[in-house]
Amino acid sequence: MKMTIILIVAILLLTGIVIVVRASHTGEKAPASGTLAPDFTLNAQDGKPLSLRDFRGKWVVLYFYPKDFTSGCTKEARNFQQDIALYEQKNAVILGVSVQDERTHQKFCAAEGLSFKLLADTHHELSARYDSLVNLGVAKLSARHTFLIDPSGVIRKVYLKVDAAKHSAQVLADLSELQKASPQT
Repeated sequence: MKMTIILIVAILLLTGIVIVVRASHTGEKAPASGTLAPDFTLNAQDGKPLSLRDFRGKWVVLYFYPKDFTSGCTKEARNFQQDIALYEQKNAVILGVSVQDERTHQKFCAAEGLSFKLLADTHHELSARYDSLVNLGVAKLSARHTFLIDPSGVIRKVYLKVDAAKHSAQVLADLSELQKASPQT
């Protein structure tokens, strides 16, 4: 009995190690702070295409997340939604990106009462361009990364280590600091 348990634990550990080893980013480098944000056009949950250039003149919180309806992603989205009025006061919009399709995003928005746009990166191109694609071997997901983009389209802050529970508050604080430093934006 003990040997069976030890064998099962060993198999689970080895399987976990294989999954961790196989999880990797695309190898591209994430766009850096101070560089022009790569433009894109993707469909939102309503099926309509949106481009980054559509938001010139506004701050953009471009956040990548793994999957609709998971605990961390739900918490992060709820916090952005809870703070939506504060973002609007700061002339900022929130755009979420994952590799799931419009239909799944639409269901997630309806279930969680989200009023901001979720973009469907079903071909993984945008996630790859922002070095926010994780290859798990059997599946590819967007990584939990965020890019804070100023009204002229320049990336001002890059978040590659995100705590879903605290992220919206952190982005709001950084946005306030950036706007104080550059009041014309």
